[in-house]
Amino acid sequence: MLARAARGTGALLLRVRGSVQASGRAPRRASSGLPRNTVVLFVPQQEAWVVERMGRFHRILEPGLNILIPVLDRIRYVQSLKEIVINVPEQSAVTLDNVTLQIDGVLYLRIMDPYKASYGVEDPEYAVTQLAQTTMRSELGKLALDKVFRERESLNASIVDAINQAADCWGIRCLRYEIKDIHVPPRVKESMQMQVEAERRKRATVLESEGTRESAINVAEGKKQAQILASEAEKAEQINQAAGEASAVLAKAKAKAEAIRIVAAALTQHNGDAAASLTVAEQYVSAFSKLAKDSNTVLLPSNPGDITSMVAQAMGIYGALTKASVPQAQNSVSSGSSRDAKGTNANLDEEIDRVKLS
Repeated sequence: MLARAARGTGALLLRVRGSVQASGRAPRRASSGLPRNTVVLFVPQQEAWVVERMGRFHRILEPGLNILIPVLDRIRYVQSLKEIVINVPEQSAVTLDNVTLQIDGVLYLRIMDPYKASYGVEDPEYAVTQLAQTTMRSELGKLALDKVFRERESLNASIVDAINQAADCWGIRCLRYEIKDIHVPPRVKESMQMQVEAERRKRATVLESEGTRESAINVAEGKKQAQILASEAEKAEQINQAAGEASAVLAKAKAKAEAIRIVAAALTQHNGDAAASLTVAEQYVSAFSKLAKDSNTVLLPSNPGDITSMVAQAMGIYGALTKASVPQAQNSVSSGSSRDAKGTNANLDEEIDRVKLS
């Protein structure tokens, strides 16, 4: 009798599964069927057996050893407390911008309350699968095509929240939902590729223009810095040159002042005027001897043959300058000037005779 009942139950399950698959339902997970009603039962770990006594819910058997009354107690439902993975079939959905997509996913759920899962809904897995499909279609209708690919995580979270709100009375908890594939129509896919290519060309053009602008700015900055450095170098060169010229002029002035001081000191000594007269006469004769050598233009005195008059004229100029500068020195040496003049005239005569002979 038990064998016939088991065979009948198996045939009934096969008919039910065939009818579910023919009606378009999602394939359910493998089930081993209901255990036999015996006195001693051993419940596996992570399973919950729902027991009815005389057709009414009695209790849920815990994992381990359990004892039942064969005639009164009956195991009605066997619920697995493990995490269940359900493959959501591919379906069509319309986005906010009227694009039809083919989308499928994977649903992860767990039975939290075996009593509600047994008496709250006829087929928990099928109910959750249908709820996931309808929720996914409604959530996709709120998004445009461009946002569907960018907001997959938020879309998955929205589907999970909607399933948990509806499946709470079924004793089922949806842990997560993952979208596997999104199939776009061929024309829309071509348009998206063209849009991506246009966006890439746009970014390339923008980057190229930015590079050209940066290059022009860098070249202009380089020219500006070069001009500034060149002007600063020229300024420093002029400053250094002016400082060098000023130092040279100052050094020459100091040297000339020192030379004049030495000459003045020498003139104040004994026979200084005679030595000065001799020096002037030598310079005059030397300058006169170089006439017409360096240039064709020559300036000659009125009587170039009279050297004595020229020397006397030069000495007269020197004497006038000496009288104007040092009148007190001439007064102090007036007594000895006659004697020095005779010696000076004698020296001048000798120098003139030497020049004539040469």
